[in-house]
Amino acid sequence: MEQKQYVYILRCSDDSLYTGWTTNLEQRVRRHNEGKGAKYTRSRRPVQLVYHEEYDDKIEAQRREREIKKLNRKDKLELIETRRTD
Repeated sequence: MEQKQYVYILRCSDDSLYTGWTTNLEQRVRRHNEGKGAKYTRSRRPVQLVYHEEYDDKIEAQRREREIKKLNRKDKLELIETRRTD
């Protein structure tokens, strides 16, 4: 059985949004907050998980990540509001 894949959106301390994918959502958010995640989030801590989607397939998750990254901020905020994580 394949590992679950997650696409996620973080809200950074400067109110910007960061999108990524991972196989371990809790650990990945923790790594971002430790400053060991993406370069983008290092200077924008703390970050908060505000949205995620779960996939069985890595390729599908990465495709969705690219799709979300292409959205403008308004559309990302609408996506977050329709499927809240918290």
